[in-house]
Amino acid sequence: MTDPSIPAHLVFGTNLVAMVTPMRPDGAISEPALLTLVDHLVDNGCDGIVVGGTTGEAPTLTDAETAWLVRTVAARTGSRARVIAGVGTHDTAASVRQARQAEAAGADALLLVCPYYSRPTQAGVVAHCTEVAEATGLPVMLYDVPARTGTALEAATLVELAGHPLIRAVKDAKGDLFEAMTVMAGTSLAYYCGIDELNLPYLACGAVGVVSVVGNVAAGRNAELLGAVHTGDLTRARELQSGLLPLADAVMRTSQGAIMAKAALVELGVIPHATVRRPLLPAPPADLQRLRAALAAVALPA
Repeated sequence: MTDPSIPAHLVFGTNLVAMVTPMRPDGAISEPALLTLVDHLVDNGCDGIVVGGTTGEAPTLTDAETAWLVRTVAARTGSRARVIAGVGTHDTAASVRQARQAEAAGADALLLVCPYYSRPTQAGVVAHCTEVAEATGLPVMLYDVPARTGTALEAATLVELAGHPLIRAVKDAKGDLFEAMTVMAGTSLAYYCGIDELNLPYLACGAVGVVSVVGNVAAGRNAELLGAVHTGDLTRARELQSGLLPLADAVMRTSQGAIMAKAALVELGVIPHATVRRPLLPAPPADLQRLRAALAAVALPA
């Protein structure tokens, strides 16, 4: 079990990437592309890789594929980065199985999404998260993304869950900065921005890091942003955030994050194919044109 006295940024990292799952044209996971991508992320300053999350197309992955991904990424990263396994469904028992599987596969931590579709009460959310957290000895980052789940983690719920020794952090994709500051002020929960467009505002308000989709291709710039905020150089931080806005717009506000992150990685030559599984579809030409313009404006290294 992780020592609760260890700061969250050392448990999870600070510059986290919600990694895509590279696939061959036939839809099978591509091990060579996966290994290349892991090296690309770590070499560009990523210190935490989220495996099998939303951007990794978790709803389309089998349990066996997810376990294989965690094992493979953990073996490739070694001590270079933390591996955070995305877990959680609308079924608590299934979520417990996922958590135990991730622990057995070598995950360092869990990213636990709020139960979706069934829209439980907040008491049900607390019971669900507590049961999953107690299923392993791994530290847990809660994932608050009501636009996808249909249920938000309310402030009082977050405060209650903060009392659990293994629930250490929140990936906030809700976008309510006042609520985030309120919870941070009243608990020891570490906040991570889960909205690329708002990385700087969250960091300025006290978030310790980011869980970035754009980081698949811009982990180095995110590392610079985190460094600028850490040293108090807000002028430089604003420059970096402004420079990334075209890419955040092209990746997050067109087809869909996983689709566009894969397309961007192909444009940079990091992975060979932008294959996604249904119901996702490849990016249409207009979105690809917008992405190429953004990549040219940001001038990222391959």
